Amino acid sequence: MFADLLRRELRLGLRHAADSVAALLFFVVVTALFPLGVGPEPKLLARIGPGVIWVAALLAAILPLDRLFGADAEDGSLDLLLLSGLPPAGIAILKTCAHWLLTGLPLLLASGPVAIMFGVEPAPFAVLMLGLLPGTLVLSLLGTAAAALVVGARRGGVLLPLLVLPLATPVLIMGTLAAEAARTDAPYAAPLLVLGALLALCMPFCPLAAGAALRQSV
Repeated sequence: MFADLLRRELRLGLRHAADSVAALLFFVVVTALFPLGVGPEPKLLARIGPGVIWVAALLAAILPLDRLFGADAEDGSLDLLLLSGLPPAGIAILKTCAHWLLTGLPLLLASGPVAIMFGVEPAPFAVLMLGLLPGTLVLSLLGTAAAALVVGARRGGVLLPLLVLPLATPVLIMGTLAAEAARTDAPYAAPLLVLGALLALCMPFCPLAAGAALRQSV
């Protein structure tokens, strides 16, 4: 059942791919504007590149969240999902997987060319990509929980960034810290382990919180 519902979510996401494309274009445009603002000095761009990518990925991942449950709530599909036999936490995991595959994974793949554009050296480049993998998963988990909390709320799209950004701050800090440590030849394992710990913490709690919010919303 889970696989069938996931395929449904992916088909719907690909059919209405404007949200994912908009998030990806936002990420590319934001990262492309930074060199225009800070100057073309290669060493400066290589130093700030990982931080710029992390911030742009965080902001881009938030863009499609307002329709993660909102579209299903509007047309009644959310009620059918809750009646499908899958527990509310399972529906939250389903939405998290769909969000990451349609938004998080494209952002992760786009981060490589952007990092090359910034002139990021091989060592911090590898650490940046290694950190973005659990980082984007955590962002999807946090975003799903926040999106479930604002289902049915007025101006929920305005509330979403206010909920997600403070919770995602540790992810941003650890991701940029790991890349900076790799750039300066300092130990970078600890920040990556913290990212893994955050992922392990969010994996059980975010779906449970999202499931409880979905039950309250209907």
